[in-house]
Amino acid sequence: MNLSQFFEHWSIAENPFRGEEARHDSIFARMGINPNLARSSIADQAMPGDQSLAKPLSPSTHSDFEKIMGELERPSTSIVFGEKGSGKTAIRLQIAGRIDRHNREHPDRKLFMIPYDDLNASLDKYKKQSGVKGDKNPFGDMRLVDHMDAMISIGTGRVLNAILPGPTNPPPANLGDDSTIALAKKTRKLPATVRQDLLMLQAVYDTNDPTGQRTTLLRQLLRLQAGGLGVFVVLGLWIGWIPSVALFLWARIYAGFDGALATTTDIGSGILFLLWGALLVKAFLLDRLVVNRVAGKLSKQLRMINRPMAGYLGSIRRMPRSVLNSGELPTGDSDEQRYAMFARLKRVIEAFGFTGILIVIDRVDEPTLVNGDTDKMRSIIWPMLNNKFLQLESVGIKMLLPIELRHALFKESSAFFQEARLDKQNMIERLSWTGAMLYDLCNARLGVCRPASSDPISLIDLFNQDVTRNDLVDALGAMQQPRDAFKFMYRCLSEHCASVTAEDGSWKIARHTLDYVKREETERVMQLQRGIRPA
Repeated sequence: MNLSQFFEHWSIAENPFRGEEARHDSIFARMGINPNLARSSIADQAMPGDQSLAKPLSPSTHSDFEKIMGELERPSTSIVFGEKGSGKTAIRLQIAGRIDRHNREHPDRKLFMIPYDDLNASLDKYKKQSGVKGDKNPFGDMRLVDHMDAMISIGTGRVLNAILPGPTNPPPANLGDDSTIALAKKTRKLPATVRQDLLMLQAVYDTNDPTGQRTTLLRQLLRLQAGGLGVFVVLGLWIGWIPSVALFLWARIYAGFDGALATTTDIGSGILFLLWGALLVKAFLLDRLVVNRVAGKLSKQLRMINRPMAGYLGSIRRMPRSVLNSGELPTGDSDEQRYAMFARLKRVIEAFGFTGILIVIDRVDEPTLVNGDTDKMRSIIWPMLNNKFLQLESVGIKMLLPIELRHALFKESSAFFQEARLDKQNMIERLSWTGAMLYDLCNARLGVCRPASSDPISLIDLFNQDVTRNDLVDALGAMQQPRDAFKFMYRCLSEHCASVTAEDGSWKIARHTLDYVKREETERVMQLQRGIRPA
């Protein structure tokens, strides 16, 4: 017997247990990334606005999801540790789904999401700037401000890509249902301070602007005055030599001055010429030096921003000169300028109906330069464990971290814990699943893969009568997490089909098959946890 025949008998349209990665799992998507799709009679009886009776979660949602998610009206920080396959990425997708639904239902108090889960480009740029070669950890001196720069860049990019045509990475934010033209008009009518904030954010953090041309495009859209010296100033400087030459020629040729009077006019015209030369040097040479110095500092300090030096130079040249020496640009390693930039980003998105920011951190073990190395992950994550950063007003940070970092965390000193104040961060030490939770999850996946017109069946119906529900729950509990539970169920189906013929008409899995697969898979999970075999 093959799996197709088995599935056809049970009216199963596709293998419910094939998916192992939430990002590419079509069944998970159909189950509803939004965890509030499930309904119950109790929840439906709740009066509008009554929050005392919460709607039940979908079986695809972990029981700790509500603690991780928190209140969307008041974004908060959560730190979650979980093993590979425990559902961290699924939680990230469910958080995104919950935010999308909240924003549709509450367009006047939306939540702005910054996905911080693809660090490859940022870490590559950081390693290049660090100059570390060989096998040495290149992230040993990573700072909190490096992460803040990267997060602000992603948030700024999402806003800009919704306003300006062209790039779609990062994905544009949904700033409203308006058309592109209407959105441009709305942006143009923002308060002057907000438009200036947006222009500064673009000049510093726009990774899609390698030359500074987008600064000009945005400035024209926002109808802000041009930076630099201005056309009339430049024109005046170029023709500023004319008065001195005209004075000299008038005195010598037209008026015919000679003697002391001629000397006086010569000195006067010479002074005018020197003043013009000094202004020319200051305006062009010194101005360019100042711009180059500021752009160089930005390129050096923004170590996680994948943008060439020419991009900073082109944008800074187009900014008002008053900004260069104002101390507002992040040209040093102080975090005050970064917190100010976060405040600018918040003011910009508030103008589009967003009242808070949610930053979701995931997949820190996957970048090529990290490749699951615990020391590198610790160097990357530990700078963010700062209470001031984690408790930013109207900003929630969801950290979905590998279990290896939990073991490293408990080896830290009391001073480290005092600075991080993890007791205030809604920390979940281990994202664990019980056998009952995994049974419900597998059962839900089975239901999604069958036609709505077919008679409902349960997961236990696929097994012989001598297999009880408790037996199956215990077996799934030994798997400990969804990915291994799916592998267990897939192998049960495969072992059964391989051991019987289609003519036998044996459509239920025998107990000895369950016991054999449980023994084999439990051993595999134990070896995986000890690190002596791959997943």
